[in-house]
Amino acid sequence: MTVFTAEHHNTPGERPLVAFMSALFAGKWIWDQPFDALSRAGWPVLRTNEAICAVEPKVAGSIERLGDALLEACDAVGADEVVVCANSLGGLVAIDLAGRFPDRVRGIVVSGAPGLSTEPDVGLSMDRRGSVKLATDQFRERMLSALFHGEPLFTEEQIRQTGELLATGPAMVAMARSLRATRTYRVQSGLDKVRCPSLYVWGRYDRMTPVEAWQDLVPRYPGTEFVAVDDCGHIPMVERAEDYTGRLLAFLERVAG
Repeated sequence: MTVFTAEHHNTPGERPLVAFMSALFAGKWIWDQPFDALSRAGWPVLRTNEAICAVEPKVAGSIERLGDALLEACDAVGADEVVVCANSLGGLVAIDLAGRFPDRVRGIVVSGAPGLSTEPDVGLSMDRRGSVKLATDQFRERMLSALFHGEPLFTEEQIRQTGELLATGPAMVAMARSLRATRTYRVQSGLDKVRCPSLYVWGRYDRMTPVEAWQDLVPRYPGTEFVAVDDCGHIPMVERAEDYTGRLLAFLERVAG
């Protein structure tokens, strides 16, 4: 049984499946624009429905298990080769998958991955037992400010659903374990194992996972392309959706067209 449920369009065949990975707090809706655009262009696409903190805590707390769960969803639709697109915590999952399954992962597209910088204050705090507490009076303002460079683009319903999810016990446990996983994952060791073409699309004004450390490290590796998107924060597929999708389509044509 899969950990994630997923939505997919078009049957994998000559082209690899483009798999969009959920983020820690947000589910499939962060991928609305590129998912729909690629589907219309005939690409086989899949996106996981649930936010990472909505899955089993033992899975959410492991980069490797999250990757296995994503591949399990891809297996369910008959996909062999995949291109993994991921944001934030999912970016580490994409890097790890590319290193562990070089014959299966044709490419990765990563944005806003953690692991190379300290975490900003977004209204979340860790108590002595290692669980996460949600400071509700601060969460909305700090989180949206950390995510977006310009006007926040989440709907009121999306914000409400996220807040309700994070207020549940299992989600809080999953989030705490996920945050620990990002702190212990060795980014450079993961990158050392990646052999497929890789595109990194980062918001130039990403406060959640600042661009500088990644912009310095990634170009040292062959087969990588790093793009800093102007007037953009942590979620380029939302805040600069057309720019992100255009770069994604060009990358796919180069590696798997």
